[in-house]
Amino acid sequence: MAVALPVARRPHSAPQPGDDPASPVHRLARMARVLTFLSDYGHDDDFVGVCHGVIARTAPDARVIDITHGIPRHDIRSGALVLRRALPYFPAGVHIAVVDPEVGAERRAVALRTAEEDRVLVGPDNGLLLPAAKRFGGVAEAVEIGTSKHRLEPTAATFHGRDVFAPVAAHLAGGAPFAEAGEPIEPDKLVELKMPEARAENGQLIAHAVAFDRFGNVMLDVEHDEVGKHGLRLGHPVSVNDEDGHYATTFADVAAGRLLLYEDAYRWLALAVNRGSAADLLGLRLDDEVRIKPSGE
Repeated sequence: MAVALPVARRPHSAPQPGDDPASPVHRLARMARVLTFLSDYGHDDDFVGVCHGVIARTAPDARVIDITHGIPRHDIRSGALVLRRALPYFPAGVHIAVVDPEVGAERRAVALRTAEEDRVLVGPDNGLLLPAAKRFGGVAEAVEIGTSKHRLEPTAATFHGRDVFAPVAAHLAGGAPFAEAGEPIEPDKLVELKMPEARAENGQLIAHAVAFDRFGNVMLDVEHDEVGKHGLRLGHPVSVNDEDGHYATTFADVAAGRLLLYEDAYRWLALAVNRGSAADLLGLRLDDEVRIKPSGE
């Protein structure tokens, strides 16, 4: 007959698996949120690397993903557009953006919490962050972080990326309470980015050149949901500033050297020339009007 052996029981006070704060169980429970980083710093200097170092000292478990550091210097609009277009493809987390031509002056340093997905955006209050915040339901809460308890001391007037944005973002990614990162401010007091708006006029879509890429493609201020309002039909000819073009799906749908109107990878209307430059062909500069209509009208 089988005999049941007594089971040794640990005293109630004995440590349980995972009780050690350094154990993998606890490390997973408090794992930092993903951090993304966008700037106009470039890669020739040590700016990006130093910011990474500050983050690593405060939140060593955080995964930092660089969106880009190739934003044209001081170009707030380009930074804002890239941030807005890119963030939906990244996990919700803490998102640092630094394009800050007025660093050290009167502009505020801020952190914003979005109404949807509980994302946190950290950067200067110069219009850079708001387009992305609006993509996620707008700003639910905002704090001014220029004098945050999380900033580095002493704080350099010319490098808030290192001394303010990176350490505050790292603390927030590590679980620090948002409200304790700085002084509360009203979301409607945040600086809006001034941009032209597309419109319909005399049977034409009047759009604007809001960004350019290295291929000479031109991004317009018209999103997918607005295209159908203007009588444009995929696969049909169009006139763009009196140049003949085609509303196509991709570059190879037209012959080399021909102009096309298309939806880019982010579903915004854009202009391109197959194996050429739409910016050069049309002589476009930032904010120039682009008049688009079905061809023959």
